[in-house]
Amino acid sequence: MYKKEKKSWLKHLDFTVFDILCLQLAFVIAYALRFGWHLPYSSVPYERLAVVLALIDICVVFFFEPYTGILRRGHFQELNASVTFCTIIFAGVLAYEAATKQTEIYSRKVIFSYWLISMLLIYLERLALKRSIHQRMKNARNLSVMILLTTAGYAKEVLQEFERLPYRDFVVSGVIVVDQNLKGVKICGVPVVANADDCYEYLRTHVVDEVFINGNTRESSQALANELLEMGLTVHYNLVHMNALAPNKVVEKYGNYLVLTSSMKIASPRQLFAKRVMDIAGSLIGMVGCGIAFLIFAPMIKIQSPGPVFFSQIRVGKNGRKFKLYKFRSMSVDAEQQKASLMDQNEMSGFMFKMEDDPRIFPIGKFMRKFSIDELPQFFNVLKGDMSLVGTRPPTLEEFENYQIHHKARLGIKPGITGMWQVSGRSDIKDFEEVVALDIHYISQWSIGMDFKILAKTLQVVITGKGSK
Repeated sequence: MYKKEKKSWLKHLDFTVFDILCLQLAFVIAYALRFGWHLPYSSVPYERLAVVLALIDICVVFFFEPYTGILRRGHFQELNASVTFCTIIFAGVLAYEAATKQTEIYSRKVIFSYWLISMLLIYLERLALKRSIHQRMKNARNLSVMILLTTAGYAKEVLQEFERLPYRDFVVSGVIVVDQNLKGVKICGVPVVANADDCYEYLRTHVVDEVFINGNTRESSQALANELLEMGLTVHYNLVHMNALAPNKVVEKYGNYLVLTSSMKIASPRQLFAKRVMDIAGSLIGMVGCGIAFLIFAPMIKIQSPGPVFFSQIRVGKNGRKFKLYKFRSMSVDAEQQKASLMDQNEMSGFMFKMEDDPRIFPIGKFMRKFSIDELPQFFNVLKGDMSLVGTRPPTLEEFENYQIHHKARLGIKPGITGMWQVSGRSDIKDFEEVVALDIHYISQWSIGMDFKILAKTLQVVITGKGSK
């Protein structure tokens, strides 16, 4: 029997449970510091808040995936992750109090003390739990015994890769080399225990839980795997070396084919669901702001530059899909016709156009662009599903037609109203390749938490007008 690795949030259920317990302990301590050594559960409002704390924790774990890579984090990284985790929960508590109009019921001293104490307890608890897990992993009694079955040319490479794994639940006790007689030789400190002639006898008479097959042809690996399965062993055989693929991969079934799928980023259904919910909620709020902006700026646009209030243009979205993007018009009606005569003043290197003091922009348009007011109609594109709140800048058809092969990667996700480029000082970035690099980094590292950070930075950029021209 083989214990399959747990997926998604259940993979770190131990951290989830201990985090909830530490949050409750922090709540008890904070309550005691304010009201004396009494349990908060004896007070109905605080008992209710204790339940809300647990629910918020579960929601944060479900949507933000705070335990991704937790066993590989160093002390400073864990401190940062613990502070972020507790701050999100603290913000959730404040939002709950405001939404239910209970801010006057709860002591501010309790709430803020809880926030500080929770960060300390969560940090110490995670360090202790990780230390315990690491010790358990190093204990050979808890590890599965694996035999590597390979050819002489691959043995050292595979053993070195296994050795580089930070944590593993198996120990390689021996190597079986099938194309040479190397019995008795040690490779990377692991003995060669058998060859092609006596491998079955060795597997039959020794303690072996798993066999990793590498270096054989696909057909021979399948045939060998079938024979080893009859011996009750767990068999892994190498399909492809992962360095040949993007870092995100998953095994899937397509019809009767078992395939290894790789992409720049593989998102779970719940991550995509959370992103879409955030898009819908944000676009509904944004549409209200768009309506208010229309009442204020539409007359000014009409006066300063007679013509339509809105500007629409065909843009290129996810993986080349075309859609109509909407903005408040901030340029003269014949702006596209004038663009050709201004190309020699383009400040961007690559396939984007940008220039300081663009003569096509009328006065109120310059103000709208500085504070990104002209972008507000794009919330309608988000609501339709053509765009997202956070993504990459959608190129024009002209820009897209001039793309090189590697530029297409930035279209691997829905375009967004804001993104990495917009919050990274877009007026200071003059090279299109830098824009592409930022977009690729966003796609490959994407998470709901990253979207929230970009949205927060966007608010700062919009309020200050920094980075806009």
